[in-house]
Amino acid sequence: MSRQFHPSAIGPETWEGYIFSDQEIRIKESTDLYGAVLWPSAMVLCHFLETNQDKYNLAHKNVIELGAGTGLSPLFPVCAKVTSTDLPDVLGNLQYNVTRNTKGRCKYIPLVMELIWGQNVAERFPRATHCFDYILAADVVYAHPYLNELMETFDYLCQDGTQILWAMRFRLDPENSFVGRFQQRFHLEELYNLPSLSIKLYRAWRKDSRAKDQTEAV
Repeated sequence: MSRQFHPSAIGPETWEGYIFSDQEIRIKESTDLYGAVLWPSAMVLCHFLETNQDKYNLAHKNVIELGAGTGLSPLFPVCAKVTSTDLPDVLGNLQYNVTRNTKGRCKYIPLVMELIWGQNVAERFPRATHCFDYILAADVVYAHPYLNELMETFDYLCQDGTQILWAMRFRLDPENSFVGRFQQRFHLEELYNLPSLSIKLYRAWRKDSRAKDQTEAV
C-alpha cells in the first residue's frame, strides 16, 4: 500500500491517494469532523488486509465496519459484501468516498448505513437476515463516553463464526480497561504490534464460537 498527498490546485478539495492491488483509492477528509479524519489505525488495518490476503481473504464475505470514518478500510476488500457504518454527521463524506472509489470496480455495491452504537442495532441489523463473516474496526476505542455501547454492539453483531479484526491505538487508561472487559466475552489474539505508534491489531471471536477453527482450516 502506497500513499500520496494531493493538495488542491484549483478549488477546495484536497485528497489522499493510496494504491491497493494496483488500483488507486482517493480519500477526502473533513477536518471539521473528528470522525471524518483518516487515523493511523485505519492504515494499519488496511496494510494488514493487503499483506495477509492468503489467510484473511475477504472476497465474497459479508463484512461490516464500525466507525468507518473516511471509508478507507472497507474499500480494501473490493470483492467483499461491505457495510460501512458511522454516525449521521459523518455519513456524507463516507458515502462520497465509498461511491467515488467503488463505482464500476466492485462486484457488490457497498452499503453506507447510520449506526449509533447501542441504539436500535437489532432493528437495523436483525440476525435473521444479517450475519457477518468479519467485523472491521479501527480506532473506535478512546476516551469517549460510549464504550459500554460499543461493547454491546460488538457483542450483538459478532455471531458464531464471526471474526473481528480490530486495530487500536493505546492512549489512556480507558483503552486498557476496555481490552480487559472485552476479553471477558471474546477470545483475543494479537496479530500485529507497532510500538512506535502505540497501535496493536487484534483478531477476536466469541468464546463460544468456532471462528478460530474455521480460520485454521483455511
